[in-house]
Amino acid sequence: MDEVNKVLVRGVEKVLPSKKELADLMRKRKITLYQGFDPSMPSLHLGNFAGLMKLRQFQKLGHKVIFLVGDFTGMIGDPDKKTTRVQLTREQTLKNSEKWKDQVAKVLDLDGVNPAEIKFNSEWNDKITYKELIEITSKFTVQQMLERDLFQKRIKEKIPIHLHEFLYPVTQAIDSIKMVPDGVDLEIGGSDQLFNILAGRELMRAVHHKEKYVLTTKLLVDKNGDKVGKTTGNALFLDSTPENFYGGVMTFPDETIALSFELLTECSLDGIEKAVKKDSLSEKKRLAFEIVKLLWGETSAISAQQSFEKTFQKKSPEFKKEISARKTLAQTISQVIGSVSEAKRLISQGAVDVSGTTIFDPTREITSGEEIKIGKKIFIKVK
Repeated sequence: MDEVNKVLVRGVEKVLPSKKELADLMRKRKITLYQGFDPSMPSLHLGNFAGLMKLRQFQKLGHKVIFLVGDFTGMIGDPDKKTTRVQLTREQTLKNSEKWKDQVAKVLDLDGVNPAEIKFNSEWNDKITYKELIEITSKFTVQQMLERDLFQKRIKEKIPIHLHEFLYPVTQAIDSIKMVPDGVDLEIGGSDQLFNILAGRELMRAVHHKEKYVLTTKLLVDKNGDKVGKTTGNALFLDSTPENFYGGVMTFPDETIALSFELLTECSLDGIEKAVKKDSLSEKKRLAFEIVKLLWGETSAISAQQSFEKTFQKKSPEFKKEISARKTLAQTISQVIGSVSEAKRLISQGAVDVSGTTIFDPTREITSGEEIKIGKKIFIKVK
């Protein structure tokens, strides 16, 4: 597999209209691509980091990368499936993004022979006249907007949909045609952004009569579909410290380790599933080390790992007793607790830690090498 195909496969959910067509274009000439990031908070988070890593891959191949700050779209807010988002002011969006450049520079090259460019979409959206907005919105239909699954959900549950929420995908679409002359070649985004990205593709065809390619990346979610490192109570931000970021990665569910390597590192993925299954703790530590090394350098990664190990070892006595792994956590510890029902009760009360993290899910899968603490006196290692 050549470098172009590697970029179009690693961590990728979809490429539209086709992976082959985009690959052919990338081999023919250097393309211009971007991903937009709304400044809803002062720091870029783990999901944004995954997007930056994909932009980094394209930049390394010599393509023109644009990091787009959605200071205008951020004032609308990407519609939510449950409620209308609180609108931000221009001052809030600019305040939230004022330190983003330093965070972006951890991943993208902002200097050199092919520097990534940082743009703000207020640059062109502030200049859109009412006449031009009518012309642009005439390229879309109400039916298209209502096709979005979250709007369907809100209609079904009788949750109001405000008119300005329909303008979010339209405004995001405008980015594609206004950012550079004749429009961009490719837009990148998480798979949950496909509806908005396709709106830009539709507008590109109508205005510039050209194809805009679409690439969506996989989402880093656990087995319940919750985003890891963002909305599940373990949010990780790029303005964190190496030590905190390392520790945060160590809280990732085991089922996300392989995908995290795919999305958040440049490590080879050969044999990763097998390695995680054999020793998930060691692989999680390697994952944390590689991410921190990429963001803060090897010296900081070594220090962060030592700090974590020192703290972890202080809190954890020796896990000498070994038991065999069963399918679930409850079944595994029932071998020493006496029954599955008692195991479930202890887990629900927060009395069970797995590799330093308190677990409340009795169905969590257990793998060899993990260390389990039950209460204050039982310490077992899974073989």
